[in-house]
Amino acid sequence: MSALAPKFKLSEFIKSLLDNAFWVVLLVSLIGLPAIQVAFFYIEMPVINGELLTPFLAMTWLADPTRSLPILKAFMATDIFRVMAFPGFGFAALIAAATIFVERKMLAKLQLRVGPFYCGKIEGILQLMGDGLKLISKEIIIPAKADKPIFWAAPVIFVATAAAFVALIPVAPGWVVADVDLGLLGVFAVIGFFPIITILSAWSANSKFPFIGGIRALFQMVSFEIPLILSLLGVVILTGTLNLSEIAASQSNFPWIIFLPVGAIVFFITMLAELERIPFDLPEAESEIVAGWLTEFSGMMYGLVQLGTYLKLYAFAGLFVVLFLGGWNGPMVVPPFPEEFLTGVEMGPLTVGPFPGLPLFDQEMLNGTLWFVLKTVGVIFFILLPRGVFPRIRIDMLLSLGWTKLIGLAFVNIFIALGLLYAGVLGPGGLQ
Repeated sequence: MSALAPKFKLSEFIKSLLDNAFWVVLLVSLIGLPAIQVAFFYIEMPVINGELLTPFLAMTWLADPTRSLPILKAFMATDIFRVMAFPGFGFAALIAAATIFVERKMLAKLQLRVGPFYCGKIEGILQLMGDGLKLISKEIIIPAKADKPIFWAAPVIFVATAAAFVALIPVAPGWVVADVDLGLLGVFAVIGFFPIITILSAWSANSKFPFIGGIRALFQMVSFEIPLILSLLGVVILTGTLNLSEIAASQSNFPWIIFLPVGAIVFFITMLAELERIPFDLPEAESEIVAGWLTEFSGMMYGLVQLGTYLKLYAFAGLFVVLFLGGWNGPMVVPPFPEEFLTGVEMGPLTVGPFPGLPLFDQEMLNGTLWFVLKTVGVIFFILLPRGVFPRIRIDMLLSLGWTKLIGLAFVNIFIALGLLYAGVLGPGGLQ
């Protein structure tokens, strides 16, 4: 006879809630509040009612919303917020996590499967969290003959390089982690690190399957980086700048894909190869070499590589949007901020407000972010789609495509851009 399930007891349930609440309060008091206090020393404090807040007075924001909003707005202007939250690592990681879940469900629908279903009441929405906890809790196994320092460092460097790629992508006017004048050259430099990291991680495993996958990745990435760079020269010729924010701003009237469709197609194909997505997934061909250069990674080391891969996917999709689809430009659909919050809201005999520090984000920023995210999600969909539609191609076909056909098309795109420039139709000043 099977054991009976224990009966529900309200007293034990309340006790468990109180226990959890105790540990939450303890951790927040001992770790959370001191961390916030330390962060205040790195924030340029605002002046409220003629009084300059100090890091010690700033803790009053917990009980006074008229001070919390200006402090929050001041924090959003810091480099820490841009790097860690928006538009940096946190924002990109959320999109990467959503991409993983959507990809699994989309491929399941295309192949008449269910996909994640049981973990979470809404279409298996908690499956991603379950997989993350599984990777964190699994043992990390290092091959006995591996070059351990390089093997340990490779996943971390891979994620850091992908994060550096994300830092160069402008999301909205003025909202970019690293707004450098030679931003496109910075993108080329960051992309050039991925083949090196891949071959080092494959070699350090001291195993034949990762090494074969690493050599394939090296061949593939190097052969497709040349047409990838050439496909973007047309945009540089017409805009006269390498700054990604300026390239996005130059498309306020029309996106460059209208005049440079050949360059957009070449860039999209080479982007799939750089991301090792089907039909160019030879470095990770599971039917031939187990998992390619990822074979020996386990636990959270594998999780870090996957995180870096999807951060890289988001960055490439965002780069395509910035260069060819107008970036953040689009019709104004976000309503203006209500004036009542700036002057005060009358609620019967009381007047609530005004609220200093509002709005936290201006209308232009919100509208730009909305259009950027919508366009990026669309590009990500088309990046994911070939995995459920196309088969894997042979390596000789891949190398022939990269070294012959795509390079030829990239030069055709450059000639089109030069023709439009010298004919006086387009140029750095826009439509002539």
